[in-house]
Amino acid sequence: MRDVHSWIREKGMDTHKWLILGKGPSFSKFSSEVASSFTLLALNHAIRDVPGAIAHIIDLDVVDECADSLLRDSAALVMPWVPHVKNLAGQKNLGQLSEDHPVLRAMRDSGRLLWYNLQTAAASAHRSEAPVVPTRYFSAEAAVGLLALSGVKTMRTLGVDGGSQYASTFRDLNETTLLANGRSSFDKQFEEIARAVFQWNLDFGPLDEEVPVRVYVATEPGQMLATRVLEYSLRRRASITSVVYPIHDFGFAIPEPQALENKPRTPFSFQRFLVPQAAGLEGRAIYLDSDMQLLRDIRQLWRLPMGDNDLLAVGEPTKTGRKPQFSVMLLNCARLGWKIDKIVTEMDSGRLTYSQLMYEMKVAERWAADIPPRWNCLERCDGDSALLHYTDMERQPWIATNNPLARLWVKELRAAVAEGFITLDYVEEQIRSGFVRPSLLWQLQNDLDDVLLLPRKAKALDKEFVPPYMALSTKGLGRAWRGPAAMAVARARRLLEISGVAALMAAVHRRLSR
Repeated sequence: MRDVHSWIREKGMDTHKWLILGKGPSFSKFSSEVASSFTLLALNHAIRDVPGAIAHIIDLDVVDECADSLLRDSAALVMPWVPHVKNLAGQKNLGQLSEDHPVLRAMRDSGRLLWYNLQTAAASAHRSEAPVVPTRYFSAEAAVGLLALSGVKTMRTLGVDGGSQYASTFRDLNETTLLANGRSSFDKQFEEIARAVFQWNLDFGPLDEEVPVRVYVATEPGQMLATRVLEYSLRRRASITSVVYPIHDFGFAIPEPQALENKPRTPFSFQRFLVPQAAGLEGRAIYLDSDMQLLRDIRQLWRLPMGDNDLLAVGEPTKTGRKPQFSVMLLNCARLGWKIDKIVTEMDSGRLTYSQLMYEMKVAERWAADIPPRWNCLERCDGDSALLHYTDMERQPWIATNNPLARLWVKELRAAVAEGFITLDYVEEQIRSGFVRPSLLWQLQNDLDDVLLLPRKAKALDKEFVPPYMALSTKGLGRAWRGPAAMAVARARRLLEISGVAALMAAVHRRLSR
């Protein structure tokens, strides 16, 4: 018997594109035409409907139930060295079982029985010549892991769905194997799949969805640490390959409107309208602000049905009293076709106002606030939150120590540093550039998440720190204004920005700058 990892590499299949087939509803989209582009791995009973596929089965009971298909139609059978019996790790290994079990013996004798170490077996039962494949909930997780450990980089899936249903072709199994491990749904498998996608940097996702997820983030140099933490928080939870693009990296020029009341409130206010152009005017894209942190799998947002809409935005709860939010959007880039110079021309001609652009989204023919509010939680976090948005500029965790939710962001940063996604050198560089508070480095070096527990000596490191937004707000006022007066000016500017009173804001700034 061969281990599956060596077998895949020796046959050169580690460079192939693989299609993992489960029993979920999307299995119905499988066809012989689809099959021609992939090496097929059928999970459990899926082998019944996929002749010529490699079968992956964890439980010995399933081998018995699929005996005819395995012997007649499968290219190979892949199983843990210690198979499960009735959803629990068994006592015998494949070497022992293949002596007495007729199907295993026949597959072994024909050179079609392959093994791997599965995490569920006792460590003493693992064979030292192969790695251990992690899994927690369902067989799809093990399939992704064993392929990744074999060097496979590109994987697609059909029938590996959430929810609690099988495709109609497997309805005969509803009373016997559907969620037989006691889980309430198949959703839990995506947590482990996300870990694999991130750990091995896989090109992975459902065959019936756009891959990769394209996320465009409005940012600027002073927000790049926040952007990197956002990217880490997104990618480590994404069960589909995702790419994050800082919009300012595209180098698109953004013309400034002539009228003062139409000028952007922040350096990146208009960046969101560059997304379709950056995406090549095709496919879907997600827009986010840089001051965010993902708490759930972005695939849940990516796969929302758009219908005939050009974009979807988050429905802001009416009780908050805030204006409509367009800081989280799912965009149909082909339908939108935005060009920022044309949008600014519309504003200069008087046909479009800043309020209509930013709060009414008049540049989209059809849009709906169909993204659930949990995808833009403004300075709030509970068990339902999917995305935390640090909107209070004065209390953003990377520049301030008084945000009650800062521990969540710092914990994310510490994890990113621990995994090498962000280096301490990069954090130090951001501090030297004046973009983030010096006490943040102290937290990283002392494994402290909660800013409320910072000792006096750590807080003292921030004594001379002037947050970037304050530096802009007080530019030209002189060093005497650095301190409480600067904070007052910055706060006044921020309040005026939020209220949309652009002309008054500019007048106050000009007067104080004299």
